[in-house]
Amino acid sequence: FAIMLIAAFITSTLAIRIKQQAKQSAQHAYRTKVLLETNRLLQKEKSIAGIKETAAKQIVKLLNKSVMIYQITENDTILHEVFHHNNMTVHDCDEIETNVHWVYQNNKTYQAKNYYLPLASTNDVYGVVVIILEDVILDAFENNLVLSIVGECALALEKEFFNQKKEEAAIEAKNERLRANLLRSISHDLRTPLTSISGNASVLINESKNLDDEKKQQLYEVIYDDSLWLINLVENLLSVTRLEDSTVSLHLETELIEEVINEALNHISRRIEQHHLVFINNDEFILAKIDARLIIQVIINIIDNAIKYTPVGSTIEIEAIKKDHFVEIQIRDNGPGISDSDKEKLFEMFYTVKHNTSDARRGLGLGLALCKTIITAHNGTITVTDNHPKGTIFSFTLPIEEVEIHE
Repeated sequence: FAIMLIAAFITSTLAIRIKQQAKQSAQHAYRTKVLLETNRLLQKEKSIAGIKETAAKQIVKLLNKSVMIYQITENDTILHEVFHHNNMTVHDCDEIETNVHWVYQNNKTYQAKNYYLPLASTNDVYGVVVIILEDVILDAFENNLVLSIVGECALALEKEFFNQKKEEAAIEAKNERLRANLLRSISHDLRTPLTSISGNASVLINESKNLDDEKKQQLYEVIYDDSLWLINLVENLLSVTRLEDSTVSLHLETELIEEVINEALNHISRRIEQHHLVFINNDEFILAKIDARLIIQVIINIIDNAIKYTPVGSTIEIEAIKKDHFVEIQIRDNGPGISDSDKEKLFEMFYTVKHNTSDARRGLGLGLALCKTIITAHNGTITVTDNHPKGTIFSFTLPIEEVEIHE
């Protein structure tokens, strides 16, 4: 009997230890599973709000308790999101906010009626997680698991904030390069037309009596052309900066495409007299909801480029073609064309095609970049292709506005 009693005692003790080890192994496996799932879900999230929501839902799933995530802004305003479980209600909000302030300022956990955990990295506190326990005490396993989830959330928030700062720094560096390129280009390219205007004006002032009418007319035309070029450049600069900074909004109205094209053609510079400009009217009644002022600027910029980069006597055609739910406006020329390598960079800011024409040195590379920005803002596309047998075709699309006619 004594031997059997001792054997039973040893066996039961070993069985208890095995059960405890099995329970601990199951807990560790469950903890690893939850943490891996949390880590995987947090990696998928690309926003701060999504990271907080994912972590809160994991805690709710684990503890079956309501979770609140608080954020304190720079002006000491408390913002919070509530994640309920089984429609639990949250009481004593004033007391909770007082404890949240303490946890936020001291970066320490605090447990009273509820459980307060700081969402903190090494240097920053991103918020406070409040678990509504209602006087329930978490065991050591649950507490460790919650701490691990909150830690994973803090790391994900730290990474996201770092990425945001990195993007802001990249945008700032890009803007600095843009400003530097702009200043460099303006200082270099504005000198020629300004010098021409001032020089010709000086000749007219000092030598007017010695010049015949034909020579005076030539000088007037040069001054007029240079001033138009400067006006167009300033308009492009203002439009580019406003659209890039999103400080200008589109004034969309239903417009007849034929009228918009005709209005643009009325603003083309006098040099069009040296080319053949043809508007191919298909007698189609095409309406589009657009900002007419900006679309006119697109047409003017493209035609001005065609005038600049094609020899005297070239033909420039403009046509509006209806395609499904879009209208495609094509501007074609029979000039020397554009190489494939230039086509890839043609719509980049400050990129200009190297050409032997006299006006090529005046381009800042803003016109086509502005065109792409405007057309993209209208949910359209702009492309450049070869014209056959020679030349270039610029095409851009705009959404058609359908109009119902009621009798």
